[in-house]
Amino acid sequence: MKKRTISGPALFMYIVIAVTVATAAVCFALYYGNLTEKNAVLWVGIVAFMIVYHFWGRILLGNVSKRIPWDHTCWWFREKRFEKGLYRLLAVKKWKGKALTFDPESFNLRNHSLDEVAAVMTKSEADHWINELISLFSILFSLLWGETWIFVLTAVLAMLFDAQFIVIQRYNRPRILKILEKQRMKSACPFGTRIK
Repeated sequence: MKKRTISGPALFMYIVIAVTVATAAVCFALYYGNLTEKNAVLWVGIVAFMIVYHFWGRILLGNVSKRIPWDHTCWWFREKRFEKGLYRLLAVKKWKGKALTFDPESFNLRNHSLDEVAAVMTKSEADHWINELISLFSILFSLLWGETWIFVLTAVLAMLFDAQFIVIQRYNRPRILKILEKQRMKSACPFGTRIK
């Protein structure tokens, strides 16, 4: 069995989590341990903590969502009428290949069937919808530290970041499903079959 390697974006996320956990711990120890009264130290700690919250929450819930049987035929995941026009307007075809992928190997059509890739796309989209909720819930930290506008701003930016991945999955999946349907039709009635 081939050993899976960690992708560049995944490794980057783990390194950022490690650095920001350490930064938040040091800053909070200094500020709440009354070793400094500088608000800058507190806010560096808060920013580091929020980065950990966003990254770690995404990884944790992404692992939880693996246990859910996401179904691409469900109404939520089916392509809506307005989407093709929206994706042309957003020029998705031009930029979709440049987006970071946490686990690019899972989308590789050389190693996975179209069914498997469609399932991964559905799970990925579901994960990014969950990430939208994680971002919204981050606003609640303003109850602890105040400055609601900062938490709203970072939540909106995080939601926009995740929205690009939702768009990519919703753009690509119908194309994969169309190819899959053609293959199924061809195998059900192969060319050249004689009718008796």
